[in-house]
Amino acid sequence: MSTLNDVLKDLATDIEETARLVEGLDDAAWNAPTPAPGWSIADQIAHLTFIFHLAGTAASDPAGFAQIAAGAADDFEGAVDAARRQFNQFPPAQLLARFRALGRRSVEALAAVPEGDVVPWLVNPLPPAVLASAGIMEVFGHGQDIADALGVRREPTGRLRHLVLFAFLTRDFGYLSRGLTPPADPFRIEVTSPTGELWAFGPEDATDRITGRAEDFCLLVTRRRHRADLALTAVGEEAERWLDLAQAYRGPAGEGRRPGQFSDRSGEH
Repeated sequence: MSTLNDVLKDLATDIEETARLVEGLDDAAWNAPTPAPGWSIADQIAHLTFIFHLAGTAASDPAGFAQIAAGAADDFEGAVDAARRQFNQFPPAQLLARFRALGRRSVEALAAVPEGDVVPWLVNPLPPAVLASAGIMEVFGHGQDIADALGVRREPTGRLRHLVLFAFLTRDFGYLSRGLTPPADPFRIEVTSPTGELWAFGPEDATDRITGRAEDFCLLVTRRRHRADLALTAVGEEAERWLDLAQAYRGPAGEGRRPGQFSDRSGEH
């Protein structure tokens, strides 16, 4: 079982790897479009900077976080867009410095939460390790958009385990975002890590199960690849349906990606 320290160490590593993806780019490259319609590379970093600002505030200043959340309550998507525009007004070097600084601050603030306490968040309070795992999900998804825009492939690591577990815990988000009733019974998730280890979550006798590569599973739940391009198998009618609905984040699903949109065909090696 991963400790809070394990998750935070891996989150900090993911943040720095993403920073290194963009630190040598010129201004034109920062403004290059990513596969997310209407989002440039600068937008992706600005969004992540806002997310870490939010998480760091939630962990260190609950009253300040409540103020931000109250201001965004009526239109959270609009607030996210406004924050993205706020941060991407900075020149690239300044934006990158803020991304690193606020990412580091969020990791330090989550580490300082007393054991057993939870952190206020947008819908429900969360344990620091779960909120840190949500951060790993955000960095993975938006980092994939940046990598795709730059035409580079990120090497998957064991840090994906936190995202697999987070997606298991948030299985119902895809149903809820579409106004559907989630199934009562849990799934079994069995995915192979980048080093060949089996990561399994859920009852062994579950009727519905998902199997495949951990990286493909993470690309599915962040909706950065279409299921047709991924080496994932569903057993059970509900699991098969879920492959079309899966998302590890709240709110609208977004457009997702088209079959065959990327030349790397991530599910084929």
